[in-house]
Amino acid sequence: MGEQRGERHGGAPKVRLINYTPRPLETVTWAALISYWKEWSSDSFENVNRKDVEEHLPRILSYGHESILEHVTLTFSIEGISRVCSHQLVRHRIASYTQQSQRYIKLDVDDVEGTFVIPESVRGEPELYGKWRELMRKAIELYEESCRAGVHQEDARFILPQAVRTSIVVTMNLRELKHFFGLRLCERAQWEIREVAWKMLEELVRNDDLRPIVRWAKLGPRCVQLGYCPEGKLMPQGCLKRTKERWNELVKRHERHGYDG
Repeated sequence: MGEQRGERHGGAPKVRLINYTPRPLETVTWAALISYWKEWSSDSFENVNRKDVEEHLPRILSYGHESILEHVTLTFSIEGISRVCSHQLVRHRIASYTQQSQRYIKLDVDDVEGTFVIPESVRGEPELYGKWRELMRKAIELYEESCRAGVHQEDARFILPQAVRTSIVVTMNLRELKHFFGLRLCERAQWEIREVAWKMLEELVRNDDLRPIVRWAKLGPRCVQLGYCPEGKLMPQGCLKRTKERWNELVKRHERHGYDG
């Protein structure tokens, strides 16, 4: 099926939620209440509790009032993706990024598979796959030869394919993360960044502090957010049902009854 085209072989990316705004749901609720809570003040934040969150936040988000989500930021560590993937990731501009430097860090080459991401679509063609491996091996050898000759790695890196693996730290606010999920959890997204996006979402639903807002704010692909697929004729056959089921299954797998704050 099209949604599986190009899935990586081995060396899957490692995604971890490293940090986030303390008491995230209370922060968003407190920010929302400034609009109509007469007793609102900076001191009132400490009084926002589980009952306030459950009473107000789902309703406010159901109205489409999403600017309040910007008051919560989340930081992810992403390891082992290709530069092809990271180039797509940094196109989401309302975010902060710090990426492993090829200028200061010399590539530590063990083997082709450990250094490069090779799509499964290529691995499925033995003759073509052999040519890819040979080209990447030659790129590694020329990179190392250049470094041994005194060429700094900041120049030697010019020979490396975009398939080389990298690591990156990503910080987004919750509203931008919803936008990111809307585009990148879709089956029409490129397979590698889609894989990263699903792992990022799983980090949220595994977290007791953040899990409830996944449903309340519909943090998912656009078919979940909108209730329909905006891709129109570009929509892969059957993907609407598959994607919604995948999202629901992931959330339910980690869900507990009520808010665990």
